Formats: sequence, C-alpha cells, structure tokens
Amino acid sequence: MPDIFERERRWIQPTYTRQPVVIRRGRGAYVWDDHGRMYLDFIAGIAVNNIGHCHPRVVEAIKNQAENLIHTSNLYYTEKQVELAERLCDISGMNKVFFCNSGTEAVEGALKLSRRHTGKKKIIAAKGSFHGRTFGSLSVTDKPEYQKPFQPLLPAVSFVPYNDAEAIEDEIDDDTACVILEPVQGEGGVNIPDDEYLRAVREICDENDLLLILDEVQTGFGRTGKWFGKDHAGVTPDIMTLGKAIAGGLPMGALLTREGVEFGPGEHASTFGGGPLVCSAAIATIEVISSEDLITNAAEMGDILLRELKKLELEVAKDIRGKGLMVGMELLKEGAEIVDLFRESGVLINCTAKRVLRFLPPLIIGEEEISRLIQVFLERRDEIESI
Repeated sequence: MPDIFERERRWIQPTYTRQPVVIRRGRGAYVWDDHGRMYLDFIAGIAVNNIGHCHPRVVEAIKNQAENLIHTSNLYYTEKQVELAERLCDISGMNKVFFCNSGTEAVEGALKLSRRHTGKKKIIAAKGSFHGRTFGSLSVTDKPEYQKPFQPLLPAVSFVPYNDAEAIEDEIDDDTACVILEPVQGEGGVNIPDDEYLRAVREICDENDLLLILDEVQTGFGRTGKWFGKDHAGVTPDIMTLGKAIAGGLPMGALLTREGVEFGPGEHASTFGGGPLVCSAAIATIEVISSEDLITNAAEMGDILLRELKKLELEVAKDIRGKGLMVGMELLKEGAEIVDLFRESGVLINCTAKRVLRFLPPLIIGEEEISRLIQVFLERRDEIESI
C-alpha cells in the first residue's frame, strides 16, 4: 500500500471514498498516476475540467496573473473581476454577478437573496436534487442520508417530484419565496426533464410572484451542448448559480441575477470571492470554450456517445440518457464495481445515485476517446453483466 494512503488516512478527515489511484499530472483528456500509467478521464473532475486538464491558455493566464497580483480582498476594485462579470452576463443573459468560491456557496447566496427579496421563507426543491453540502444547500438537497446527521436544517423546505410542474404549483402557499431546480439533475442520476418543464415552472413563478433559482453548477459552461442548461428551454431565471467549470479547474463560484434582484451593501460578502487569479483563469476558460467551439463539440460528441452506448444493448442497462456531454447509464444493479473495472482498463468513470454510471468527459473529447470507452464495455462485457 503506497505511503500516501496511510498518510492520508492519518492526517485528512475521512469524508471521501477515494479510488486507489495517486494522480500526478493531467493534460487534455488524460491523467497519469504515480507509476506513469495513463488514464482516459471520462469524469473530468466531476464536470470541472470542461476544457481538459491544464489547458495552455488557462495555465498562461494563471502564471501571468500570479506574477502581478493574487489577492486584494473586495475592499478594492480589480479589472479582471469586472471583466469577468461583463462576460458572464453577456453569455448568460443575466444582469449582475456576485462572486464566491464554490457552487455550494453560490446556492447559499441564492437562498439568502430569495428571502431578502421576497420577505418570505418557504423554498420548493425537487426530489432527487443535489445543491451542495453546507447548511442551506444541504437543506434543499434531497439526500436523507446526507441530511440526517446534521438536522435540524433550514425549516420550510418542501420537496416535490422532478419534472412535474403541477406538483410545484400545488405546493405554493402565501409564504413561498422561491423554487430551486437543476436544469438536469446530475448527482441525482442525470435526470433530464421534458422540454416544457422549465418553461412551465417559469410561468408558475411569474404568476405567483416567486423567484426561480436555476442551479447550473454542473450544467454550465457548455456541458449540455449549450452555454447553460437553461438555454435548451429558453428561460431566464431570477437567480442562477455557477461553479465547477467556471475557472478551468480553480475553485470558484458565482451567483447571477436578473435586473431588480440584488443584495444591498453589506448584506452578503466573500473575502476571496472574485479574486484576480481565479477571474483570470475564468476569462481564459470562456475564451477557450468560444474560440475552440467546444459547445458545438459537446453537442455532437454527446450525440455520438449516446448512440454508441445504446448500440451496446447491455442486459444490465435499464436506461441511457443524456444532454450534450452529461450522460448517464442507469443500471439494474449497483455500479461501483463497474467503475473499478473501467479504472483497471485505464478509463475513469463515476457512479452516482448508486445505479447510474455517469460520463462527464471534457468538452474537447473526440470520437477516438469515445471509441476507447466503448471498447472497454466490449472487452469486459461478461464481467459487467455478471456483477
């Protein structure tokens, strides 16, 4: 057993069930372990490395910024922060930005802002949702096993079936402040709603004077074949949360709002939020996605990946679904051992919701890499079916 396993066990809180791999470096769609073995990365840091590992333009942006200014706090103005805010509003259609350090922090800010704006308390969330692990975001996450050790959480949170607009309408009362949804549920199993769902929810929120919060932490920055998951439905939320892929691998989050929905001075803050280093990385990331047309590639490669997975006709597969390069294979049994088989074959994938193999490759992925994934299914079909 490598010494690092023992050291990790001794010094780090035991919150993660890690794969037995020590990753030393990454480039593009590949990573290498401490023995020099190469792995095709079909999980991309859980939808973080949308432009691949260590993209040269992001690395250069980080180096250049680090030589000049890393941190000032938000007591002062910095050019990169304002430039990034402009770019985010341009690609999203939103009006203003609050910067933070992660997706879960963005959700916390969204929940605070919904109460501040409406003066009401009740929150409607969806069954199967995942919005984060801090108190507010955990309160609107439909994972009883995550919630139980930390109760009581936020009161006045109701969970309704996903992809059911009428269930939302039935749950609304005089104290309802907002509805929070993922355009595609990621951690819940790559659950994709009908095309009309978000449009119907938008109308319900408008009719009842509620705020609509869309959690785009996993679906953002080209993952679904458009800049954001909301773009498939053509809706504009009141609040949108971002994280994961925003800064090319650096930790960052953002809360975007429509006109008229905003905090007042001193009502919310983040010491590290929107620092010049992460903003420089985020600007470079947006430029890469645009200049390399990665959104089109995500849509095209996602279609190919779905088609090839369905052609396998695995007996163990209950359903295969996806949008862009956010693809899930729902199984008839638990899938953790299948993840192990793929790692042994040099391909990194993930299993979520216990029975859904999740494929989140970087948006630079091509047909050659998809063929390699399919090849592992073919090579290990008997083992996969027999688990």
